Amino acid sequence: MQFKLVPAAPDDLAFVGEVQEAVPLFPGDENDCCARIMDRTGIAPRDEARTWLTFLRALGLAREGPAGFSRVREEPDPDRLRERFRERCYGVETVLEILETADGPLASEAVYDRFREEIPAYEQYRWSDRLDEVWGERVERILGWACLLELAKRTPEGYRRT
Repeated sequence: MQFKLVPAAPDDLAFVGEVQEAVPLFPGDENDCCARIMDRTGIAPRDEARTWLTFLRALGLAREGPAGFSRVREEPDPDRLRERFRERCYGVETVLEILETADGPLASEAVYDRFREEIPAYEQYRWSDRLDEVWGERVERILGWACLLELAKRTPEGYRRT
């Protein structure tokens, strides 16, 4: 299973642990978990807290069960985060391949232009009028996390694979 929602990358990986700590050890419903994330980390609005909760699931740091969402008792190890980010977040491998095969650094818009054909048809239909806005932001967020996880580097000329 791959997840599409990726929050904006924080300034450092330590913040991932802070958000993970905000998720309860004992399952809680989505509203409770999002409220805790917002209260304990300053993340806002609620949709962004929900995006973080989904992203923590993708990274294996939170889980969803019949009783709700709960924190996984695992430290956010950078190597595991890189691996799970690549495997469990939709579009990451494609973005990294785009950077790998580019002749030089690419601006985020150029990465999106090359990525656009990978957007699933149902997403194209769903976001028809806002497709470029929504998916352009998703690609930018993937690039931000790729840099934070040292899978890519941002230069004055654009992004490149490391």
